[in-house]
Amino acid sequence: MKKRRSAISIMGSLIGLVKPLLHIMLAAIILGTAGYLCAIFLTILAGQVIVHGVIARGAGSIKTIITVMIIIAVLRGILHYAEQYCNHFIAFKLLAIIRHKVFAALRKLCPAKLEGRDKGNLISIITTDIELLEVFYAHTISPIAIAALTSLVMVFFIGRYHWLAGILALAAYLVVGVVIPMWNGRRGSQMGMEFRTNFGELNSFVLDSLRGLDETIQYDQGEKRKEQMSERSRSLAGMQEKLSKMEGTQRSFTNLVILLASFGMLALTVWLYGKEEIGFEGILTCTIAMMGSFGPVVALSSLSNNLNQTLASGERVLSLLEETPMVEEISGNVDIRTDSDNEISNTSIVSENTDNDIRNQNNSPEKEKYILRGILTGRAKNSVNVFSGAEAQHVTFAYENETILDDYSLKLEPGKITGIHGASGSGKSTLLKLLMRFWDVNQGSVSVDGEDIRKIQTRHLRDMESYVTQETHLFHDSIANNIAVGSPGASREAIIEAAKKASIHDFIMKLPKGYDTEVGELGDTLSGGEKQRIGIARAFLHDSPLILMDEPTSNLDSLNEGIILKSLREASEKKTVILVSHRKSTMNIVDTVFEMKDGRIS
Repeated sequence: MKKRRSAISIMGSLIGLVKPLLHIMLAAIILGTAGYLCAIFLTILAGQVIVHGVIARGAGSIKTIITVMIIIAVLRGILHYAEQYCNHFIAFKLLAIIRHKVFAALRKLCPAKLEGRDKGNLISIITTDIELLEVFYAHTISPIAIAALTSLVMVFFIGRYHWLAGILALAAYLVVGVVIPMWNGRRGSQMGMEFRTNFGELNSFVLDSLRGLDETIQYDQGEKRKEQMSERSRSLAGMQEKLSKMEGTQRSFTNLVILLASFGMLALTVWLYGKEEIGFEGILTCTIAMMGSFGPVVALSSLSNNLNQTLASGERVLSLLEETPMVEEISGNVDIRTDSDNEISNTSIVSENTDNDIRNQNNSPEKEKYILRGILTGRAKNSVNVFSGAEAQHVTFAYENETILDDYSLKLEPGKITGIHGASGSGKSTLLKLLMRFWDVNQGSVSVDGEDIRKIQTRHLRDMESYVTQETHLFHDSIANNIAVGSPGASREAIIEAAKKASIHDFIMKLPKGYDTEVGELGDTLSGGEKQRIGIARAFLHDSPLILMDEPTSNLDSLNEGIILKSLREASEKKTVILVSHRKSTMNIVDTVFEMKDGRIS
């Protein structure tokens, strides 16, 4: 089990994210400190009215004090608003930054580290955990600094009347603002983390139940799922109740300390008055100052109630951000030396701007494909465009301790369709994922167009490959935009052409809005075969030299399968295709069939 971080470590890491907005944070601290001092001295000045009115009988002084009180009261409102504005500006700005960082981290972790991971827990991190950090950034960082600065000012102010009074004030502030929060934090930190984890697991269970609603109804499992959900909810409610009791206990101790400190200050100043070490003004002012100056430290003490959950959320977010991907993406410029007589040595991969320029040139399709391929692989051939296929050489790969491929070799001939057949779990899909570099091999190598894929820029490698998975994911968008995922910015004509090759065009045209029809969340408005054909259309639109298809026709009828296979056969004249399928009818179009068994091929 991974060791928990300390609260200080979590807070330090979260505070580190504030660096770009440090100037605003400093402004919030100054404004907040000034605002609290205004509120405190409002009551102190009221005491001064009593002193000057009853004892000194100074009418002029009273008018001056009242005028100052009015100004301070107005300032208090303005300063408090400005402080809250700064804090929330920082909070929401940082939450946006953190969300971007989390999605960037997820992008790097995909798919190797996220395959099979608890999706509900991830959703909980992305939503509620990040949202809870608003409490930390808006109501934790600056309140700590404000409480420290305000307490320091008040210790010196009260200590000006007598040093013992200053010591008492300092002790009271430390107990309320430091000792009690730390005590409450220690006893509730583990439960806070458990609460956030269980909350994420409940999200996963609810999400799983919604996705399996049809099966739940069909097999009459509704009551069982309902009871399981109720049990999880009761467990979560029980933990929430315990956390609430801790919060109540903490508040009781805080109020008790404030009460004891206030009466203690009164008793101390009266005793000092009896010893003629302090005047009546000192008794009144010190006691009022003590009673009215706990606001900042009380706010700090109250933070510990929610801080346990906030820090638990922070730890979950930080852990995700700090996870190292199993496959490191390759980016930037790479120099690749090739040995072919028709290749230019030491050709650098050009920048993405040049890449985009070449994409937009009005070259012939063959010339454009040739130039683009040179960019993608780091080569620049001065002969005709010839894609040299792909190859796996003595590959060994395992998911943790389960070996899937063992000393496996396969050569994919260019311009041909290679079929791979085998039982479930024999490693067929794993091979395609290795070609896509979703995972890295444990031993051996995988090459595309004559280059080890670990040396090719990841973005360019993916541009060279079209990958059709067994399960096609559709976004909650129009059919046209879902197909255009294969080539963002593609024209409507290109999308329609790809749809025709995938035998989905006629179906789309029968829909009320045609290509602009919304597919619904997770594509629930379409059948499995229709979703599969949209996925195939994406691959055709991507128009890459290497096409990888994993059971592409498993949900299709014979007619649609035939149309798609015909399109694949025609496309294979200029492309390299690898086709994984259980269907014998699908294997009829392949040039070579390999049988895969126990991570080996024949």
